[in-house]
Amino acid sequence: MKRHVVALALTDDIPVFELAVPCEVFGIDRSDLVDPWYELRLCAAEPGPLAVRGGLTVQPPYGMEGLDDADTVIVPACNRMVQCGPPPAVVDAVRRAHARGARIASICSGAYVLAAAGLLDGRRATTHWMNMVDFASRFPEVKVDQEVLYVDEGDVLTSAGTGSAIDLCLHLVRGDFGAAVANEVARRMVVPPHREGGQAQFAHPLARGEARSEIAPVLDWARDRLDQPLTVADLARQAHLSPRTFARRFRDNLGVSPLQWILEQRIRRAQELLETTDEPVERIAWRTGFGTAVNMRQHFRRFTSISPQTYRQIFRRRATENNS
Repeated sequence: MKRHVVALALTDDIPVFELAVPCEVFGIDRSDLVDPWYELRLCAAEPGPLAVRGGLTVQPPYGMEGLDDADTVIVPACNRMVQCGPPPAVVDAVRRAHARGARIASICSGAYVLAAAGLLDGRRATTHWMNMVDFASRFPEVKVDQEVLYVDEGDVLTSAGTGSAIDLCLHLVRGDFGAAVANEVARRMVVPPHREGGQAQFAHPLARGEARSEIAPVLDWARDRLDQPLTVADLARQAHLSPRTFARRFRDNLGVSPLQWILEQRIRRAQELLETTDEPVERIAWRTGFGTAVNMRQHFRRFTSISPQTYRQIFRRRATENNS
């Protein structure tokens, strides 16, 4: 069986975790599972050692020519300078690899390089949730999906933030050698072979812009009353505006309707209570204005892709005693 070559296209100032994960998955000899295992190549677009965040350096033995016959090309996360202007040598090499039929994948903000190469136009793709707004504005032809850990479009794959590098790399192994091999790799890495839900469970509800002086006090007023029924008329009354004028100014100011904003705040509050208290979901639903556990579960799953109970199991931390 021909050895499957995985080439990492590296740029300077690469985050250490996003480099380490593919090295762990593809670079360690696991011929006891599959023989031959992958061949991993570290490839750089510029000479000399590359900086790795945390004070490390790496000396890739290959330049971009290492991508020319690779079966899979992975572009790990990159720094902000690379995001704003990916090196032409990397973009061209990735584009050529794709044109000849190689499988192309990105980890976290490596999606910027794939998008710059035109590989994501008209496709679903993801990246770190903190980069979503910037990424979508720079590449409007890409169908950005914030709610997943990775997107598999067949010949092009993208993954979400940091930890999802593990999910993507195990997914690649699963596709190449089957679930049993991928599960064994996960077992050796002491990680779950598949995580439930997507990165939406980790992201805060979308941050909104600064409110004008006439709107800002209303937001504070509403946050203090999330357990109560709130209508546009209630909020407008606090702003001394008509409901229609208030709704228009609210959307112009924050980019979302008043009721959508209230829903996001209730989800945020529910997340905090699930993380920090032992209260049952029914009690949290009442405290956050959802009324019933059924209603809260419906909205919570829609925003985070998982149930409140699963969210609590993942992010559980007991509330600290006030006087501890």
